[in-house]
Amino acid sequence: MPRLKSRSLVDCSILGASSSVKETNVRMSPEGKKLLNIVVLGFAFMFMFTAFQTCGNIEQTVLISYNSTDFHGTGYTSMAIIYGVFSASNLIAPSVVTVVGPQLSMFVSGLLYSAYIAMFIHPFTWSFYTASVVVGIGAAVLWTAQGNVLATNSSESTIGRNSGIFWALLQFSLFFGNLYIYCAWRGHDHITDKDRRTVFISLTVISLVGCFLFFLIRKPDSEPSSSCDVTESLLQGESSEDSATLSSGPSGLGSQALDAFVMSCKLFVTKEMLLLSSCIAYTGLELTFYSGVYGTSIGAMRRFGTDAKGLIGLSGICIGAGEILGGGVFGMLNKCNRFGRNPVVLLGLLTHYLSFYLIYLNIAPDAPVASQEGTDLQAVITPSVGVALFCSFLLGLGDSCFNTQLLSIIGFMFKDNSAPAFAVFKFIQSIMAAIAFFYSNYFLLHWQLLILVVSGFVGTVTFFSAEWMAESSRRSSDYDSI
Repeated sequence: MPRLKSRSLVDCSILGASSSVKETNVRMSPEGKKLLNIVVLGFAFMFMFTAFQTCGNIEQTVLISYNSTDFHGTGYTSMAIIYGVFSASNLIAPSVVTVVGPQLSMFVSGLLYSAYIAMFIHPFTWSFYTASVVVGIGAAVLWTAQGNVLATNSSESTIGRNSGIFWALLQFSLFFGNLYIYCAWRGHDHITDKDRRTVFISLTVISLVGCFLFFLIRKPDSEPSSSCDVTESLLQGESSEDSATLSSGPSGLGSQALDAFVMSCKLFVTKEMLLLSSCIAYTGLELTFYSGVYGTSIGAMRRFGTDAKGLIGLSGICIGAGEILGGGVFGMLNKCNRFGRNPVVLLGLLTHYLSFYLIYLNIAPDAPVASQEGTDLQAVITPSVGVALFCSFLLGLGDSCFNTQLLSIIGFMFKDNSAPAFAVFKFIQSIMAAIAFFYSNYFLLHWQLLILVVSGFVGTVTFFSAEWMAESSRRSSDYDSI
């Protein structure tokens, strides 16, 4: 019997070698396939968030201009609901992704995003807030599945590069929609119903294109294994059918879902995640500021003249430029990071501090909560469009510094539990974004900036500790492998 097994394995190796030679020229390498998946994922998110981020950037301004006595919603409140539900839904998102699979999870979640955008074509208060709840659930599933796809298509050596590629492609979304907003709304003091319908019909179609791109993502090849392994396992008395039976069925899926939920709870209280939580929380606060509050503030500045509403779109483009530059430089050039992730995060903090200081000098304190007529108040200096747009660029650049490094370190530290880890990441980030959108209805600009300054400092210090822990773990792993 041992001689039969040996001969079978030899024959299998010969067949495997010959078939691999034949298929080399027609099949993409496993690494190439994974890289292609990351690129497709990035493009799908680019289309979806061209629609959604543009929507979030303009919705407060649009709703202030909406002429309907029956509508009583506000953009800030809607975003607070979205991120609040988003946060709570992250507790169940890993279970959904485990049962449904990441590809289908992203597609269905994308449809919910499209429904939210389509609601603005003719909004009602009830549909507005209902859609806010639904898209919050979809967002949790979408981003958990995205983290899973990113981690399963990356290795320790490519996670930084892939995070940067995905982030840069995602942030191209800030260009196209906002460029249209700038061109269409330039010189408008009031957003008409026709303007609103035209914009949101276009954004809905763009979002749907992104949804269907998810079907182009293919399951990555596993570690090199051939039919030899199957032959050997069969000779040892193992049955592939029995193995499949054990991993399928309703009870198996239910167990996987429960395991994913339990793992999320366990990861939440690990030392590594607790250290990262302060930095993640800061990204939620500054996400609210650059994606909703700052654009609204620029649009409310009457001292910018009749171009103020159009500048909302131009501001979004500048934010996107900063995001793309940061994603490219600090992600794609990750192999050159001899000094680790800490310098990039520190650069992000200093970039944001410079931006906050200039915004304090340039933008009126009541701009975030101004009425439809806007504000005539002046800050410390005479308002400058150039300074306002430069601050937008700095906000995007700093945000990319934080997020690319968080994606990288979480993908590295929790690679074996990527879906639950990214769910915890989005749970913390979204609950802080919800809180920030809520207080944005009431707080003047300088109080919001103070909150960002303090939380940014705390988050950076705790990230440093987590990065040192990750570096120590990597060195230990390298030592053990010698």
